[in-house]
Amino acid sequence: MSPQLPLFGDADTIDPADVPAEIRRLGTELPQRVRLGTSSWSFPGWTGLVFAARSGRPAGEQALARHGLSAYAAHPLLRTVSLDRTFYAPLTRDEFATYATQVPESFRFVVKAPAAFTDPVIRNPGSGAASGDNPSFLDASAAAAVFVEPAIAGLGTRCGPLVFQFPPLGRRQLADVPRITARIAAFMAALRYRVAADLTLAVEIRDPELASPAFAAGLGDASATPCLAAHARMPPVADQAAAFGLDHDDCPLPLVARWNLHAGHGYEQAKQAYFPFDRLVEEDVPTRRSLARLAARTAAGGREVFITINNKAEGSAPLSVVKLAAAITEISAGHEA
Repeated sequence: MSPQLPLFGDADTIDPADVPAEIRRLGTELPQRVRLGTSSWSFPGWTGLVFAARSGRPAGEQALARHGLSAYAAHPLLRTVSLDRTFYAPLTRDEFATYATQVPESFRFVVKAPAAFTDPVIRNPGSGAASGDNPSFLDASAAAAVFVEPAIAGLGTRCGPLVFQFPPLGRRQLADVPRITARIAAFMAALRYRVAADLTLAVEIRDPELASPAFAAGLGDASATPCLAAHARMPPVADQAAAFGLDHDDCPLPLVARWNLHAGHGYEQAKQAYFPFDRLVEEDVPTRRSLARLAARTAAGGREVFITINNKAEGSAPLSVVKLAAAITEISAGHEA
């Protein structure tokens, strides 16, 4: 996935696609508490789905990154987006504010924390191989100053969940699961002291060993919520939800989920198979049904839902959003998906 690019450059505009009437109708039927979206938005293959053609042809990736967000947010089903570029490097308050001006008041951003605070090792930029211990791992003071405070100040009311994605932590960290659980919980608790109680802090993991009631309890003590990760490394989302207690009617937490990758694939393999992301190549009906049931239950309980989808989940994130929205509305109306 290409990270979003800087917002500066040519002044060309991107118009929204003329979506079919059934999708507009679905946008009015989808519960208002349910916010669906994608990971990033700068994909020329979405022309006709999200973006109108420009001068008779798709806009390029850079033009979409710089000017496509307003058109994206005009789509009746796209109520959120995951800002993934922040995983690689932090943004300033002004950069966040520039994004906020391009979307409606009701829109919310899901923002990934920089890996500098969630990866226990420093990685080689080319190979991704570990090159040493990361001194800023779980440094709450630095994370607050560099990421949390600029995001909140810049995005304002459009700030949705801040997601701290922990990559596979390695054998050394996982040798003592209670200890790393306590360390992550303490990190989130330190961040919670710095933000408003109604702001969602979420934790996404990539180690199945941590998908447990004990891990959820640790996050609960820190007033943080687990983020479900639909990913080849992780158990099915229904199993994660059960382990974290998110499938209970009396669960007080919002639902935050990221549908990242089709089971059995790596990112590069999926990218090659699914490019240019203009159609559903491999539908993942079990994951869709699980997310739809969880979303409908959560919204019916008066809680917020944030689900973002990657192109590598099924082939085209906007089309996955349409399918998921239809499943959620069917369940919300009393019909099974």
